Amino acid sequence: MVAVTLPDGSVLDLEDGVTVEEVAYEIGPGLGAATVAGVVDGELMDRHAPLETDCELEIVTEDSEEYLRVLRHSAAHVFAQALQRRYPEATLTIGPPTDEGFYYDVTGVDLDEDDLDAIEEEMADIVAADYDIERVERSREEAFEIYGDNEYKREILETEAAGEEEVSFYVQDDWQDLCRGPHVDSTGEVGAFELLSVSAAYWRGDEDNETLTRVHGTAFPSESDLEEYLERREQAKERDHRKLGNELDLFSIPDVTGPGLPLYHPAGKTVLDELSDYVRELNERYGYEYVETPHLFRTELWKKSGHYGNYRDDMFLLDVNDEEYGLKPMNCPGHASIFEQGSWSYRDLPVRYAEDGKVYRKEQRGELSGLSRVWAFTIDDGHLFCRPGDIEREVDNVMTAINEVLGTFDLDYNVALATRPEKSVGSDEIWERAESQLESVLESSDLDYDVEPGDGAFYGPKIDFGFEDALGREWDGPTVQLDFNMPERFDLSYIGEDNDEHRPVMIHRALYGSYERFFMVLIEHFDGKFPLWLAPEQVRVLPISDDNLGYAHRVKNDLEEAGFRVTVEDRDQTIGRKIRAAHEDRLPYMLVVGDDEEAEDTVSVRDRKERESDPVGLEAFRAHLVAEREEKRTEPDFVD
Repeated sequence: MVAVTLPDGSVLDLEDGVTVEEVAYEIGPGLGAATVAGVVDGELMDRHAPLETDCELEIVTEDSEEYLRVLRHSAAHVFAQALQRRYPEATLTIGPPTDEGFYYDVTGVDLDEDDLDAIEEEMADIVAADYDIERVERSREEAFEIYGDNEYKREILETEAAGEEEVSFYVQDDWQDLCRGPHVDSTGEVGAFELLSVSAAYWRGDEDNETLTRVHGTAFPSESDLEEYLERREQAKERDHRKLGNELDLFSIPDVTGPGLPLYHPAGKTVLDELSDYVRELNERYGYEYVETPHLFRTELWKKSGHYGNYRDDMFLLDVNDEEYGLKPMNCPGHASIFEQGSWSYRDLPVRYAEDGKVYRKEQRGELSGLSRVWAFTIDDGHLFCRPGDIEREVDNVMTAINEVLGTFDLDYNVALATRPEKSVGSDEIWERAESQLESVLESSDLDYDVEPGDGAFYGPKIDFGFEDALGREWDGPTVQLDFNMPERFDLSYIGEDNDEHRPVMIHRALYGSYERFFMVLIEHFDGKFPLWLAPEQVRVLPISDDNLGYAHRVKNDLEEAGFRVTVEDRDQTIGRKIRAAHEDRLPYMLVVGDDEEAEDTVSVRDRKERESDPVGLEAFRAHLVAEREEKRTEPDFVD
């Protein structure tokens, strides 16, 4: 018998080998008929998959969030079939669904974007034919015969499918692909699709492997869904932080510096400094003390912390005087070392350390992308050491701070509890205790949250905050992580009320996540139109003629004394051209000053929404700016 736990907590005791679909029929005939797939212990599985052990099961129907992923997986197969119809010499490797659509990596054929229309026509024929998509089990020997000259599929058989007597294929018409699934019932269900781009990719994402051709596509149940997505995609191209970063002179990643190593220009550094000052203000309010740790440590530290065994392949390692050193991939071991050197009483706890710490992770070159994934990035890191009884209060404080940060930037968010990953350190007892503690905090907070099995850090579970930008895209962001392992590894202790030594709990937290990714999200979320308090240039004074330059500079000096970043446009241009340039530069405010304004000690205000005011007193406008800055408003307020 197997115990199948359903989302509502109820448990069904059923015969070994019962399929996902059969469980659905046990729940109700309607659900059984609507079943597309199942989520078994967090993993999508075919509806015909047998359940051999106790598990948690969620039935997937067309109304489920996971349905789109199943549909897109089938769209990847439709693409692969169409490709091989047009190019029989093409060799298939892998073609998974993604959050945005799907891709398929292929070789043996030279493709560019001009070829996509013809492949789409072939895909349309396959969808119109509405071929059944059938799951077929084949022996490993038969699978190896099928892929006699396909080294990539053979490698999959020797790795992911190692030890399996039979492997699954999905068959549609006269075409088949080695695949775990799941898929929709027929090619006709794929609905609306579009091939988006062609790029290069390394096999398995490893730059030491062969270079393949990756074709990206997307699919939706209906044409209207597809059109809506394509419109958002075009908007995203216009907001791309790499494009805006260049236009607004915020940052660059030139080839000469190396991949994933951004250079921040004065305007970009100004935004980062404002973000840092904001976090410093929050940290001081919540009782954190700033520390600083070096970029480089002996690898003995990483072995002690557990990072060496779990992160070694992602670390930059170097030999110094016959000793191995590594650029730090995380800040937490340094903070644990600082705590380790002190003598602590229960009265001293919690001890809270903060650092804007630069870290380095050796991502594959093919995965680097602007500021979203880089080799060098800065975490607004915080680590606190507390008594077990203080966990709920401290985690709640962190979550309150995170909520304030995301609210300041007008970012909607979702919350998830990420549990123990397959690659982890520590005993089952420690992990169960840590996960239970975080779950308790979430329950008491009344926040809706999802559970993400296996997505925790290697040293402990975590609460992740994912936020949504102006285009509805989701991004990883702040996090709070509970860690019973690091204190054990560093033998951290404090003297309790009973005068005995006790082990503190270590809590990791970041309010932004990393500055680089958060900066990237803000650029795209605000379309480069930063809130006043963040904007590199907050006000530009536009004199109508050279005769008004002296007054323009007096206005500038007055506002600079109040702490604002102000420039004067003194080029020999018409006022109309000066206004257009300021709008293109996405400035919060521009001040037009001419003879009338100079005579009355006023300014005529325009904002980036192209709203104009009658002349207002300079003192009144300065007070308006101060209020907007202090309240950290996300949009300029109309000045009347």
